[in-house]
Order: sequence, then C-alpha cells, then structure tokens
Amino acid sequence: MRNPELVLNNLAAHSKLSDYKYERLYRLLFNEEMLFVAYQRIYAKQGNMTAGTDGKTIDGMSLQRIESLIESLKSEAYKPHPARRVYIPKKNGGKRPLGIPSVEDKLVQEGTRMILEAIYEGAFQNTSHGFRPHKSCHTALKDIQVNFKGAKWFIEGDIKGFFDNIDHETLIAILKERISDERFLRMIRKFLKAGYMEDWTYNKTFSGTPQGGIISPILANIYLDKFDKYMKQYSQEFDKGVKRRTNPEYNVYRNRMSAIQRKLKVAQSDTERQSLLRELKATRAIMVTIPFGMSMDEKYKRLKYVRYADDFLIGVIGTKDECVKIKEDISKFMKEILHLEMSQEKTLITHSEESAHFLGYDIHVQKSDLLKRNGNGDKARIHAGAVVLKVPVEAIKTKLKAYKAVEFKTLDGREVWWPIRRNNLISRPEEEIIAQVNSEIRGLYNYYAFAHNVSQVVGSFGYVMTFSFFKTLAAKHRSSIRKINKRYRRGGDFVVKYKDKKGNEKCIVLYNGGYKRKAEANRFANVDELNHRIYTPLPTLVDRLKLGKCELCGMNSDLVMYQVRNLRFLRPDTKWHKLMIERNRKTLAVCENCFHTIHSYGK
Repeated sequence: MRNPELVLNNLAAHSKLSDYKYERLYRLLFNEEMLFVAYQRIYAKQGNMTAGTDGKTIDGMSLQRIESLIESLKSEAYKPHPARRVYIPKKNGGKRPLGIPSVEDKLVQEGTRMILEAIYEGAFQNTSHGFRPHKSCHTALKDIQVNFKGAKWFIEGDIKGFFDNIDHETLIAILKERISDERFLRMIRKFLKAGYMEDWTYNKTFSGTPQGGIISPILANIYLDKFDKYMKQYSQEFDKGVKRRTNPEYNVYRNRMSAIQRKLKVAQSDTERQSLLRELKATRAIMVTIPFGMSMDEKYKRLKYVRYADDFLIGVIGTKDECVKIKEDISKFMKEILHLEMSQEKTLITHSEESAHFLGYDIHVQKSDLLKRNGNGDKARIHAGAVVLKVPVEAIKTKLKAYKAVEFKTLDGREVWWPIRRNNLISRPEEEIIAQVNSEIRGLYNYYAFAHNVSQVVGSFGYVMTFSFFKTLAAKHRSSIRKINKRYRRGGDFVVKYKDKKGNEKCIVLYNGGYKRKAEANRFANVDELNHRIYTPLPTLVDRLKLGKCELCGMNSDLVMYQVRNLRFLRPDTKWHKLMIERNRKTLAVCENCFHTIHSYGK
C-alpha cells in the first residue's frame, strides 16, 4: 500500500495549477493506510462515542470493520447513513440543529476530506481563513488590522442560511472543474443526499452540506472560493491610483517650512537664526496636525476583503455610493452564480469610525490627532487610520450570564457586576471546579487577546470569575471568602491540592497570568509560507490492533478497540479501567472475549 502522506503530497503538488484535472481519486480510498490515518485523526473526539443512526460508536473499532468498509467502497455498495439530528442550545436561547453521522461515514468523510484538502488548499485565496490549516479567526483579524488601514467604510457580509442552502448541482459543477472521476463525485453526491433522521422520521436533503459532517467545511470553502476569486478580481478593477494625493493644506505648511529652512542657510546673525528656528518649530507643530493625504481623493480607491467561513468583511476607501454598488454587485453574484441570498438587512454598510462586528470583535478605524515620535524621531500622527479591535462589553456580559457567575445591579445610577456563587459547581471536587474556571478564563482571554481593550474588559471578566469561584468554594465548605483565602493561599497564588487517580499528590493554581494584550497572531497568516506540505499522523491505534495480542489478558487473537468518552470518568474499580488510568489512555486493544466481558460488566 502506498504511503498516504506521499499520496497526498503528490496531489498537493498540482494544487496551484488551475487547469490540472485530477483523475482516479476514488481508488485512493481503497488504500487501507488512508483509512487508518483517518481513524487516527478522528478517534479522540468525544462525539465519536455518540451513536449515529446505525447504533454504533467508535468503541469496538477493528481492522475487520475497516476492511469491510473498504470492500463496500470497492463495489460501490457503500451508502452513507442518514445523520441523527439533535438540537444544541444557542447563545440567544434558541436551539441549533446538529447532525451526528455514523462512525463509518466519519472515516470515509475524513479520508475524502484529506484528498480534497490536498487538491484545493494550494488554490484557495489568502483572504479565506475558516477551516484551513494554520488559519484561524486570529489570522483573519490580523489580516484586517494590517490591510484595512485607512478604510472609510465597512461592508459586513451576511449570507442567509449558507450551510443549509448550498446548491448541490452548483457544488458538483465546481468540483468537476478540477476533478475528473465520476465515482468520487458520485460518493460526494451520496453524502449530500444522505438526509437525516429526526424523531424516527427520515428527511431528505435537497440542499446544504451534511450537518455535523467532517466533509462539510472543506466543501463550503470550495463553494465560496468562487466568491473569493470574484472579490479578488473585483478589487483589482475597483482599486485606483498608487497613493493618495497630498493634502493642499499640508502642502502650504510644508512649502512654508522649506522657505524658512532656505532662509536659515543664509541667516547672518544669531538673533535672526533664533527667530527663524522658532518660526520653523511653530510651523511644524501646525503641519503635523494636518493629514498628509487627502481624506477624500476621487483618484485613489481601495477595496480589501477577508472571509471566515460564511462571514466576510470588506473595507473600502471610497464613497458610500460606491459601497452601495458593491453590495448590489455582491448580492447579484451570490444569487446568479452561487444561488445564495444575501440578507439585505444584516449586510450592513458602516462608517469606519463606527464599529463593524466581525468574529465577535468590534472593529473601527481610528481617527486620532495624537502625536508620537516615528522611526526618524519626528512627531507624527502615526495612530490616524489604524484599525482598532475591541472586545464588545455585551459579549462579556452574555458569557458571564451563561456561566451564572454574576448579577447585574444598579447602584447610584451605574451598573455593577456582582459576582455570585455557581450552584451547579458546588457538588464537584475542588480540583474540577478550579480547572473549569481556569479553562473558562483562559479560553475567553486567548480569544480576545488581540483586542486593544482586553486588559480592561477581559480583566473585569476575570475579576468576576475569580470572586465567583471564591464564593462557590466558600459555599461548598460552608465558610467565608476570607477563611477560604487563608486556607488555600500560598504566597500570591491560590492553590488547590489533590490526589490523582494514581494516588499522586498534585496541585492546581487559580489563573494568575494577567490580561496583557498580545500583538501577534499565528505567524502562518500567509498559507504560501507553508508550501502546502502535508503531514499525516502515525496510525498508532492500528499498530496496536495489528499486534494481535490482547492488552488485557495477553491472548493472541484478532482485536477490537475498547474506547471510553473521557478519561476523567474512569474509576479504578475494574482491572481494565485501572490499566487505562495507569497508561493514561482512553483506548484498550482487547480480544473479543475481553470486549464482551467489559461490556457485560455491571449489567
């Protein structure tokens, strides 16, 4: 069998060649090593322990199960199961539908995803940041911060129900531009048409990508890559001029300074020289307060664009009328070419001095007369036109409400954030409570670390979460915050000691890392730096299955992989769980007899 990493990199070598047609892709899925890698990639996700409509989970995976899947692919008897639809809570109180595919479908989808990524990753535009290797929300925000400087208008893009409304025929037509393999395309069409089960009723899917499917993000990026390329061409046609023309008012003072400097060269006396220097200083003081370039220069226009999944933001140096025209052109392209509809109410045109909303941040362009010395040591308005990223206060309040860690009170006409105990955590062990609070604080801080107001706003979040934790722990021990602090303080740190499952004494410290702003995002903001080299994980799970020796009883036999959802739920009450705790693994390769013994235990 060919090495999957070599196969994928051979595909990636032609990715940038837009006229290159890929053939014989379907047979790559017959390579068991490809599905072994797929298994290694997906096994650790807890969702794999939730059964699909076939009633199976990833527990019980075996080489025979993968071989049987490959045989069904070879004969094209393979047919994806309908996804099991469940609903998960949304921030606004509503519910979001989620599809749970079967594990076998996840394996095939992961193998297909790897192939599609190798084909398309090198051809995607750098303006696309969602669901891509080494790209993230932070690289999208960094792109905006670097490239949207001086923008006068923002256009916030909103596509109505994008993932549910992707047109299947349009998607297949886009895939056919690069892929000439009908069997491979038929399989993708099977995924698109698989449907879903809800309340034991089968529902067909006529549009959209598979809900919860591993393949959905890459298909969405392939679909919207058409839009990315359209925006690239649109910006090239829209852009005008090399740079802004010099502000006439600025020129007046610059010319005046030049005249004074000429006089200085021929000044005859110290008195005259001192007078000219004072005049020069006063003239420069006025000049640095005046913009160098014309704020509205009809001969200079720019359009910048960034997309993350189905959200996009456009920055425009131009007029509002031009922004209205851009919005109309985008809506027309979406409707006629991609058969999607833009939300006219949510696709907003916002002046850059106000806040546009993108990826949970508030974004505006700074208008500042603040003077600061530049690289030459001269005072200049270096902050004017800079992009400012901010944490929305409402987002922090929503998060605190979701955690039930705060009450908002009004005192003397102002809002006060009052930390409260979290009753839902009181019954849990101390180490679990502090670990969860640390995770919640770090998670929010890490996401908003590039915001200019992170220290202030996320700092307030951290304060509330910390005192809510103190109150929760005090309630757990029926004590006071003062006594709890006295009990657990070690110098400047709040430390909880505990014993792990192996009986070793450990300690966990309450978050104390501060909330300083981070200026740099992922250094791979430009995916070209990576040269699209693909690396695949070693299939260590499969190696354990191939050994054919039961890790529990030592018998030589065909093995299956016993798997649990999470290690922290294990208790050393059985020899298999004790062994998994000792090895710090949530999998155990066992023989059929041991597998049945494990699953019959306690019944």
